[in-house]
Amino acid sequence: MTKHRSDETVTMQSVAVAAGVSPMTVSNTFRYPERVQEETRLRVLTIAAELGYVPNHAAGNLASGQSRVIGAVIPSIKNSSFYNYVRGMQDAVATQGYQLILKLADSLAQEAAAIRTFVGLRVAGIALVGDEHEQDARMLLRKTGVPVVESWVHETPFDMAVGYSTADATRALTQLLIDGGHRRIGFVGYDGDVSSRFTERLPTFRQTLEQAGLESNRIVLIDQADGFGAGPKALQALCTIDPDLDAILCPTDIVAAGVLFECGRRSWTVPDRLAVAGWGDYEIASEITPGITTIHPHAYDMGQQAMSLIIDRTTGKDQDKTLVDTGFHIVRRCSA
Repeated sequence: MTKHRSDETVTMQSVAVAAGVSPMTVSNTFRYPERVQEETRLRVLTIAAELGYVPNHAAGNLASGQSRVIGAVIPSIKNSSFYNYVRGMQDAVATQGYQLILKLADSLAQEAAAIRTFVGLRVAGIALVGDEHEQDARMLLRKTGVPVVESWVHETPFDMAVGYSTADATRALTQLLIDGGHRRIGFVGYDGDVSSRFTERLPTFRQTLEQAGLESNRIVLIDQADGFGAGPKALQALCTIDPDLDAILCPTDIVAAGVLFECGRRSWTVPDRLAVAGWGDYEIASEITPGITTIHPHAYDMGQQAMSLIIDRTTGKDQDKTLVDTGFHIVRRCSA
């Protein structure tokens, strides 16, 4: 065990001496790990941990003029899509010697505050979710020129974007219900001021049904904050519109699970009496019975691609494109 007095300041040089390497090797271990042989890198990390050494990123920024910290703002950590998105970001930066700072923001005002904080920290780039931002925040980002990636965005980005077409996903999921023989399909959306990743679904739902010669009037909008409880409310409202409703497309797997719970209380069999489709491929979608047919949005890849766009920009790599389509796929389970 390497010994170090607690009243001494632990420096990069201290770690280098203890590990028998140069200070540059210690620096590269934290900043450019791919440049250091695995055995050496692990020895340096072990010695650093024993000594209690933590690299001073702020000092590094002053010396090089380039930050190794990326800021990310997310609206929620409640669902597994955002968990996988964050995991993808974290894994991506770890291999490139960068650090990730997360801030939660469930309103545009909170997002704007987070952006100001990150700009003040002189981060290498900022990852945001969606394309709705306060005007003052947009102006600040334009003036500073900090690289920005918007996730869950598939067209006309502010700077760079990664995402997929929720319209295409809606069309595919609605068509799956139609192909399954369902003709009285209901749609559940969110009321009020919500992200475009939700609002662009309804027009596509209507269009897909109308192209198939089906009615598209079975529509209910719910409060985004209702969670599982939104499912029974939505089902009751749709059954008021059409008691013979035979399928329902929900905005998230949480709402879809709430519908399944209500079907159980009504002794309705799924999908024979009612087919249920969700969105997001949350953990509950595979654990509930019956499993929920849903959209899987490739959130992990989205997180990785977001970080790659920022790092490529900061390191001066040629960027073939600034808009990355990470796609989606339908996970077919027993609910539809």
